Amino acid sequence: MSGHSKWAGIKHKKAKVDAQRGRIFTRLIKEITVAAKVSGGDPDANPRLRQAIQNARAANMPQENIMRAIKKGTGEIPGVSYEELSYEGYGPGGVAVLVEIFTDNRNRTASEIRKIFAKNGGNLGESGCVGWMFEKRGLITIETSKVDEEKLMAIVLEAGALDIRTEESTYEVITSPKGFESVRKAIAGAGIEISNAEITMLPQTYVKLDGKPAQQMLHLMEALEEHEDVRNVYANFDIPEQIMVEMTA
Repeated sequence: MSGHSKWAGIKHKKAKVDAQRGRIFTRLIKEITVAAKVSGGDPDANPRLRQAIQNARAANMPQENIMRAIKKGTGEIPGVSYEELSYEGYGPGGVAVLVEIFTDNRNRTASEIRKIFAKNGGNLGESGCVGWMFEKRGLITIETSKVDEEKLMAIVLEAGALDIRTEESTYEVITSPKGFESVRKAIAGAGIEISNAEITMLPQTYVKLDGKPAQQMLHLMEALEEHEDVRNVYANFDIPEQIMVEMTA
């Protein structure tokens, strides 16, 4: 779990930088629009849309922007039509990389993503080459200083969590996608501060990296996540937290 959770924590902190807000809003608007298009504009009946709205509010997106994105998705007002795609490939050291995309031009996006892989020591692969290495799960991270492990374990297992693991300075609570919201609410209801909570794709195995391959891998992750069409990037690297912090400072 360490590779994903450490990167998610660093990404969460970097997302607070005001200079990145425009890109964050663009990504969130795409997510809301597609969620509304696929399953309707009622968040009570559309869990994906409900989560997208929660993420947008957490990023301080104005309510009018959220409502406009929903209406574009449902067709009430005109807007760009986005297509959902995923690309799979390999990073330095044979790390598996899964990239989720929103695009209005798949040929342009495919060419640009391929160049990013090549420039950062990786290569784009065929569909299905690494997707089987990941499984969809809820991931909730909590700093170890915020709660006793036994107390947290009792709360989350009672709420239906699949597992809880300790990684250096954080606890990682793993849930099924369906059980994610009930576990998150149980933790929040107990007054425990949550560092990050998301539905994600977790690797089943990890590749340990250090030195130059680790540096190349982090550059690849940053370059992919900075692309405007990229929704999410998942990879099965395991890099020591201190090295990761130093490289992304």
